[in-house]
Order: sequence, then structure tokens, then C-alpha cells
Amino acid sequence: MSVERLPAIPQAPELSVVIPVYNEEASLPALFDRLYPALDAIGRPYECLFVDDGSSDRSVALLREMFQRRPDVTRLVILRGNFGQHAAIMAAFERARGALVVTLDADLQNPPEEIARIVAEFDAGHDYVGTIRQQRQDNWWRRHASLAMNALRERTSGIRMSDQGCMLRGYSRDIVAAINASHEVSTFLPALGSIFAKSPTEIPVRHEERQGGTSKYSLYRLVRLNFDLMTGFSVAPLQLFSMIGIVISVLSALFFVFLVLRRLVVGPEAEGVFTLFSVEFFLIGIALFGIGLLGEYVGRIYLQVRGRPRYLVDAVVERRDEDAAS
Repeated sequence: MSVERLPAIPQAPELSVVIPVYNEEASLPALFDRLYPALDAIGRPYECLFVDDGSSDRSVALLREMFQRRPDVTRLVILRGNFGQHAAIMAAFERARGALVVTLDADLQNPPEEIARIVAEFDAGHDYVGTIRQQRQDNWWRRHASLAMNALRERTSGIRMSDQGCMLRGYSRDIVAAINASHEVSTFLPALGSIFAKSPTEIPVRHEERQGGTSKYSLYRLVRLNFDLMTGFSVAPLQLFSMIGIVISVLSALFFVFLVLRRLVVGPEAEGVFTLFSVEFFLIGIALFGIGLLGEYVGRIYLQVRGRPRYLVDAVVERRDEDAAS
């Protein structure tokens, strides 16, 4: 790993804005134009901590150019590959120096101007600020799938988040330290923040169309994310499946008794063969689903005991002490 810095500048900022970046070449210029003026207007010492998650376009070059323009408030963490959004944010959490840490996507769907409202909520005494996207600019299926997943997640894990897909959130220094101390391989940061918070709150925020590029979350990745969330924070799916197994076993026993009595009363018949096939296929489907669910938990254990790092840092770019003093 190459480190393009000396020890960090001595004065810690009050606010750290963490922005994961993955192939956001099209949206970064507009982000820069809006982010820095919005943070300057807050009037508090801040830092922008960009984490490149293995981009294959010109994102890293644009980030380096921005560092040259504003080295006093810009820091870069360049990962060695694509480790995922939450791993990239973890890399920033372990390096952020602000008393308040705000996460923001690079696609400008969450306006940087909303950061000031999150800061105001911390001034009001909250230690974790979640957000709810208003008038979402996503397509129909993403909005409704998000609502369904939110309801399912809350029922299975007990974690209350009105909008789990919005990454514009604020974390106090204590919560960031608690998250950094968590050594789970699959980490869903908004859920951890909600669990560790003493005085959480949620606020509505604006939602805009992407400035460029495409969403990095396909349907498959969204499903995977929600599986990780449910299996990482609750054993309720296993307990629910056990209850379903008990109910099906009881119903199967009653159905068997019914078939025996029907044979004694009516005699041999072939009309019920297809019914038996349908019941059998249904039970096979339930069994396969149960095996897959159990595999999710076993897979999490496998990833955890394997002990591989969640991410690898290729370079850190930030201002040096002698530069800060000059």
C-alpha cells in the first residue's frame, strides 16, 4: 500500500463528510460544484473524505484534481478493488476525524445542501440522524420493492428505519467508534447506527434524479443486501421457518389420516394423484427454501471465521503537516 501523506493536520474538523465513489465520472464535477459551497455555508471546520471503491473510469483522476484544488479540506482513500459500498464507508469511518460524520452518495440523488439540516439535528441533541426520501425519483418497482423490504426487515429484525436505502445519514463520533469496533464481515451501517444510537431521529430530505451514470444496485444486489440485513441482525427467519415446518408437519399428518379414512370409506381411487403431486411439490419447495435460508446463516459464519480483511487500501492522499503550517 502506498501512502501519499505524512501525519494528518493537527486541527480536527467538526464535520466529516464521507462519500463512496464507484465509476461516478459523470456526476463528480457537479458534485464538487455543489458540495463544497454547501459545506462552506455551514460555517464549521470540515473535511470531505472520498473513498474510491475500485473505479474503472476517470473517477480517481477527478478526485485527485479536486484534492489539488482544495487540499485543506479534501482527503482521498483509494481502495485496491471493488469491495462494496458499505466496506468503502467503513474504510472512511476508520479515518474520519470529525465529531459528526455524514455519509453521502456521489450521484447527487441526495442534495449536499441537506447536510446542513443533519447538522442542525445534532445541535438539537440527537446522536444519529436517519433520512426519508421525499418524492423519490426512482422507477415504480424500486419504490415499491423498497417499501416491501422495509416492512419485511422491520418485522424480522425489529430495526426501525423508514427508508433503509437512503445513505444520507449522520453519525456521532461515539456511534462511529462503536461501528469501527464491530468486526462483522457483512456490515449494514444504517442498521448499526440505529442500534447503537441513544437519541436517534429521522428527517425528510429531498431526492433528485441522478446526474449521470447508472445505479450500482441491481435487483440481485438489492435482494442480497436485504438477505444480509435480515440474517445479520435477527434469527427470526429461522424461527419463523421452524414454526412453518411444525404447522406443515401437523397438516401433513392430518391429511394422511384423511386419506386413510377416505380409502376405507370410498375405496381405491386415482383422482387424488395430482393433488398429492401438487402437495409434494409444495413441500419440496418449502424444504429447498429452508435449506437456502439455513445456507445464508452458515455462509455468514463461513465469511466471519475466514477472517479476510473487508477491504484493502491502495493509497491515502491528504495534506501533510508542513503544508498545513505554510
